[in-house]
Order: sequence, then C-alpha cells, then structure tokens
Amino acid sequence: MTVPVGADETGETDETGETDDGPLHWDGYGAARARAAESTGERESVVCGTADFGGTPAVVISFEFRYLGGSLGRRTGDRLEAAYTRARALRLPVVSLIATGGSRMQEGMLALTQLQRIAGQSALTRAAGLPQVAVLRDPTTGGGWATLGAGADVVLALPGAQVGFAGSRVRPADADPAAYTAEGQLATGHVDAVVPPERLRGTLARWLRLLTTTDEEAAPVPAAQGADDLPESGWNAVRRTRAPARPRAEAYLATYFDWREELSGDRCGGVDGGMRCGFGHRAGRTVAYAAQCGTATRPAGFRTAARLVRLADRLGIPVLTLVDTPGAANDAAAERAGAGAAIADLFTAMAAARTPLTSLLIGEGGSGGALALAAPGRLWATPDSYFSVIAPELATAILKRTPADVPRTADQLRLRPQDLMSLGLIRGIVPAN
Repeated sequence: MTVPVGADETGETDETGETDDGPLHWDGYGAARARAAESTGERESVVCGTADFGGTPAVVISFEFRYLGGSLGRRTGDRLEAAYTRARALRLPVVSLIATGGSRMQEGMLALTQLQRIAGQSALTRAAGLPQVAVLRDPTTGGGWATLGAGADVVLALPGAQVGFAGSRVRPADADPAAYTAEGQLATGHVDAVVPPERLRGTLARWLRLLTTTDEEAAPVPAAQGADDLPESGWNAVRRTRAPARPRAEAYLATYFDWREELSGDRCGGVDGGMRCGFGHRAGRTVAYAAQCGTATRPAGFRTAARLVRLADRLGIPVLTLVDTPGAANDAAAERAGAGAAIADLFTAMAAARTPLTSLLIGEGGSGGALALAAPGRLWATPDSYFSVIAPELATAILKRTPADVPRTADQLRLRPQDLMSLGLIRGIVPAN
C-alpha cells in the first residue's frame, strides 16, 4: 500500500486553482496544466510516497504520463527532492517507476536544470548507502532516463518499453528502432532485466530485500564440487581443469544460494555472458557475487564485476568471487573495447573495497584476467584448479621450447593448488562435500 507524501513534506505550496502560464509566460501552459489535473486527479507529473514490498519499506516515485507526458518541471523537482530527502531521513531505498518524455519545454532551462537537482539528490542518497532501483515504463526518455533511470543501482524494464535518451520525434530518420527499446538496452548492457508486469512486484520485493540486508561478516567459502584428490603434476592439473565435465560457476551458484537476482551489463554498451554478477540470499544473509564461467573474460565482464563490487561495498554487503578463466580476451575487439583499462578498474575496485571479499579458484586461473577477480589475501582453491602467470603452452612458445616440452613447463610454473599453498598464494584448499 502506498502512503502519499504530504504537501508539507514536498515543500509545495497549494496549487489549487493555479492557471498562470509559468515562468516563461508560455501561452496556454496554465490551461494545459489545468486540463491535465482534471483528467488525472494529480497536481504534478510525479506522485511520491512510501510503500511496502514484501516486508521491505521504500520511498516510491511514480510518474503519471498522462500529466503533460510525465515531463519534468520545477515543481516536479520539488517533489523529487522531497522524496529523496525523506528516503535519507527514514533510511529507506528509493524505487522510481518512470514514464516520462523528458524536460518540460514550457519552463525552458528552468525545467532542464532539474536534472542537476535530481542528480544531486541521487548522489546524496548514494553516499548515504541507500539503494536506488528504477523501473522503466513506456516511455522512458530524455532526462528522466539519463538521471533517475540510468543512474539507478538496479535498472528493471517492462517488456516493449520505449527507452532512450532521444524520444521518438527527435531521433534520426534512419535510426534503428530496436536500439530504443527495453530489450535493446538490455542487450547493450544498460538494463539489468526485462520483467513482465505480473512479476514486477515480486521482483522488486526480492531486490529490495537483497539490497537492504547488510552484513559485516565475510561470505563463507563454498565447498568444492569436483575432484577431491590433488593433481600429481602441473600438466595433470591443467588437463583436468580444462575437462568439459568439471563443475562451472552455475553449479556453485545454484548450491550456494537459496535464490538470487542478477545484474547485467557494464553500463558502457557491453555484456559478457561469461561473467555472472548479482546478489543472492543464503540462510538469511545477502552475499554479492561475481563469477567467471570458464571463458575468456571480455572488457564488459571486468567492468560489470567492478560495478558489482563497488555497489556491494557501498551498501555494506560481503562479496564472493569465483575465479575461472583461461585469461582476458585478447582479440582486437577486446583491445578496442579497452581491455587494459577494464582490468585495471576491477583491480582498483577489489583493492579499495572495505566490505569483506572472499574468492574461490574453481577452475582455470589464467594470468591477470583471473587475478583481477581474486581478493588480495583471501583466495582459496579447489583441488581441480590451477593458477599460472601464463598458460603453459604460451610459456613454452616464449621460451622457444617444443610442444613436447609443455608438460615440463607446466611443472616448472608450479601452478597446482598444493604449489599455490606452499608459496603462500592461497589461504587453503577446500575439500569437496
């Protein structure tokens, strides 16, 4: 049930009967507002209040698109600022149900500068350690998308919703319409999930429960799910780690969590299906996770993981990482997408995190692309894993050895779990259940 925010809390004066044409004296603006109020029963394009989502209270911002296209004006800014202020006072998350065409042109630059005001309130709320979740309805365009929508911690969208900075009437004539949809934004890493209306309340309840359950204790280390015996040689470790039947990230996540919700995308135009990130529920606790799935990690994957770590750190939620990659993707497309910068960003996020980090090497530990996801000083390994400065085959080539020398090189690299333990690089080798 939604409890409206009162006029005293929004900072608004009584608008009853107001028919002026606004700060620009735009002819007909007052009459348009009066008609909008009569047809919607609302005095502005947003309604703010509090609501309960499966036991988690939140401040809710809901747009009324029938009121001048859900556009943002000065009084809209008043209401939004009041909603954020109330969220911080009550220590509540913010849920924005967005449907807007952008800034209100009848108020000119005074309307446009509300975007700075919204961004400022969002930044204060973020600094207070409170989560923000956006739901993109149809349409979500202009400044509403570029502040409340894209600036949220978690971005959900309704199927088929029009989503984009440019509205339908101002796009280039030859623009691909698919790029301006919820599904298109999901595919390019700007939306976390497209959620059918009938599942929206339940999904919001799950997300809000996960994001508001803080914990100062480190996440427990998962049990190993593959082989229980240690490899006899370095090459044996490499071969069985690369075996198709070895358990991957999905098997670990499925047994570790009761249920979970996933983040998707790096917010820079990329998605890497080989990096699973999200928040999960485990025995009454929330644990954030970033898990490599055994493929070469792409720049989007590193950026998504860094996004996950920073969000968990800000909210006070422990992080579990599962390390399993032959290495960072090294093709030309990866270099153009900024592989080096993306890896550096994840190293920085992991190093700067104050929330406890737990890492488990569950498969291949391929050079820096794997190390970037490993918590400094808090890394464990399974018996069917290895970690190496470089793949044995590549080391052999660099040393100008023959292919027959690969097993010998693997042994020299001391990459087995027991080697890592003796070198003080891991905290322990976890046994299988």
